[in-house]
Amino acid sequence: MVLPIFVYGSDVLRQKASEVQVDKPGVKEEIKKLVSDMFETMEKADGVGLAAPQVGRSLRVLIVDGSMLSDDIPELKEFRKALINPVLLEESKEIAEYSEGCLSIPDIHASVERPSKIKVRYLNEAFDEVIEEFDGFGCRMVQHEMDHLDGILFTDRTPPIRKKMLQSKLNGIKAGKVRTSYKIAK
Repeated sequence: MVLPIFVYGSDVLRQKASEVQVDKPGVKEEIKKLVSDMFETMEKADGVGLAAPQVGRSLRVLIVDGSMLSDDIPELKEFRKALINPVLLEESKEIAEYSEGCLSIPDIHASVERPSKIKVRYLNEAFDEVIEEFDGFGCRMVQHEMDHLDGILFTDRTPPIRKKMLQSKLNGIKAGKVRTSYKIAK
């Protein structure tokens, strides 16, 4: 089911998401359905990543799918994952800069510096624990979505002068002055 995507100004985007209590009855089925709906929503919106807060659920769940970028970035051909309760274990001192965008902040892009490599522990869709190292564009995708789980937006990571330049556009989104090809919520 395609879910509405919450945009800048929505309170859920600024909350620290709750850990998924996988041992509670019915939770695994609920999360499997949420992950499926999130993939459908992301694909409909032509995104490459989505975190549960972006669909109004303050849970530590994110998805990434770089396969649509594999013509330009071949290593992303099979890069489709769900990360449940991800925890950052390590990050490199080496930094990479790249222009980012976000389905929750339509029509805005800005350069963001992030560690070029990270190591993350998470539960996959089968609820198996995985420890995985990420680098390249996949690393950036995972970090961007992990930020959402802590109420951080990519615009928060831009230099102060850039934030100031973006503020009127952000205020417009907050005021509902935005058009998207996908369903949004506030």
